Amino acid sequence: MSKSNKITVAISVGDTNGIGLEVVLKTFTDQRMLESCTPVLYASKQVCQFHIKQNNIEIQDINYIASADQLKHGKINVVEIWPEKVWIEFGQATNEAGTAAFTSLKAAVKDLASNKTNVLVTAPINKATIQSEDFDFKGHTEYLANYANEENPLMILTNDNLRVALVSGHVPLKEVPTVVSSELITNKLRVFSKSLNIDFGITRPRIAVLGLNPHNGDGGLIGDEESTIITPAINQAQEESILAFGPFPADGFFGSTNVKQYDGVLAMYHDQGLAPFKALAFGNGVNFTAGLPIVRTSPDHGTAFDIAGKDVADPSSFRQAVYQACDIYRERKIQRELSQNALSNSSK
Repeated sequence: MSKSNKITVAISVGDTNGIGLEVVLKTFTDQRMLESCTPVLYASKQVCQFHIKQNNIEIQDINYIASADQLKHGKINVVEIWPEKVWIEFGQATNEAGTAAFTSLKAAVKDLASNKTNVLVTAPINKATIQSEDFDFKGHTEYLANYANEENPLMILTNDNLRVALVSGHVPLKEVPTVVSSELITNKLRVFSKSLNIDFGITRPRIAVLGLNPHNGDGGLIGDEESTIITPAINQAQEESILAFGPFPADGFFGSTNVKQYDGVLAMYHDQGLAPFKALAFGNGVNFTAGLPIVRTSPDHGTAFDIAGKDVADPSSFRQAVYQACDIYRERKIQRELSQNALSNSSK
């Protein structure tokens, strides 16, 4: 791959007291990663060197720069965004680490929006310490949706052919029944179907929709949302030629052969989808935010404060997040070219 064709990956390094920088740096100790893409980390020499020493990371020359305009292909590029020293306390939730995490994210997003980079991969943040007047969001997904002025982002967890999306994301369980509506489910199905097509190259994606209540409500004995909310949403989606099916009882769905018949699964709430996904794919899963004009992925784990600074963090999920971001970027490019060719042929 020529340097001009390399995908430039903007990386926000997350909470500096967690495993974010460790898995990022370990990912790019593999020279093959640098041959396929160009990483641009938003951090500082001081913080990078501290993590390298603490975690015994053997790494090639790092290109420390003041701006992404100075990046070099074939190297790890670090845009120095923290002129002051950042105090690192592995395993501790501190406001200083939260501020540093937001500074990194903000700089990475700015360069992505300015087309200095191609895709964004975000390392884990601590959702409590990152909060401020400038970051009043439940997580990356909500922040990026607000930045892009998109009202209907969709969290998709993906690993090989398993893709699980959520109707309600970072919502307390007690609020889920008040959030889930037929309109919201239909909107999520539209975004999901479009993403499976444009981002994953699936021509006619089939989507399984899970129920909300145990045993799909047992005919209304333990809830009627399946018949009053979910089924009408599926019917509406089908009228729009979206191949949506269900609702299916969630308790046995992932353990059956049913899951292999579908290109995606739409869960009603966070743990309904993520608990089985992580049981099946933890360590190699990727979180992708669909419904945005940009490509953003992240590993499917958190800051892992309990193992931070101990040189035991596995970079597999972060590595897969980089691969997935690049694959989706290429797939979107192919889809744009196909659309342009079709438009050109139709005008002849």
